Amino acid sequence: MTTVLRRITFVIVIIAIWEVISKLQFFPTFMFPPLIIPNNPGGVTVIKTLVTGILSGQILEATGITLGRLLIGFFIAVILGLTFGFLIARYKWVDDTLGFFVTALQSIPSIVWFPLAIVWFGLGNVAILFIVAIGATWTMTVNSSAGFKNVPSIYIDAARTLGASGTHLLRTVIIPASVPHIISGLRVAWAFAWRAIMAGELLGAAGGLGHLLDLGRSIQAMDLVLSIMIVIGIIGTIIDNQVFLRMERSVSRRWGLGT
Repeated sequence: MTTVLRRITFVIVIIAIWEVISKLQFFPTFMFPPLIIPNNPGGVTVIKTLVTGILSGQILEATGITLGRLLIGFFIAVILGLTFGFLIARYKWVDDTLGFFVTALQSIPSIVWFPLAIVWFGLGNVAILFIVAIGATWTMTVNSSAGFKNVPSIYIDAARTLGASGTHLLRTVIIPASVPHIISGLRVAWAFAWRAIMAGELLGAAGGLGHLLDLGRSIQAMDLVLSIMIVIGIIGTIIDNQVFLRMERSVSRRWGLGT
């Protein structure tokens, strides 16, 4: 309860500071719009724009488009990351070649791939999916390979002594023992995927939250930009706390690392 109160208090303080700066009008209203209380009767506010966008369906439709692209790209990244991670952990020659290459690719921001994506796929969903997948795959690969490599050898030896091998060994021993690293990889890869899709949609995809952000920039409607930023922040917080954090806590309890 104390944590919740602290967070609520912090948010209230941030809102109050923002409102004061907006009312003092150090900046024009279109550049620094008020969050809740309009500077003039009937004036714009970020919350008003957010509510209007939700009620009109504009923001909900854009959110659905973005999440659809994000989930597909993220799924592709997870499958590729787990596959590459296992191969890197299992075969030394793959580690020496692909493993080295992945380390280099991980340092390349996903947005750098955008010109290549446009040339290969044109402006559209396929290019965005490529950007999302490429942005999350390498992080997932690094974390999963670390998890597979760090499986205690005693687990594998014991399982083999009992007759486990091949896919049965992978399914019953290696993957379960790697789950903490895999979940950590999922959490970080999701964050990278979010950044990638926002960058991709800002630069050229029709529809989506990134498109609305670019629209707000082009018409100098910072109330729209800020309302979309609030939506992105809320979705990110919900996913992180209700999905990945719960998964981490569940694994910690199962492994005796938490209460």
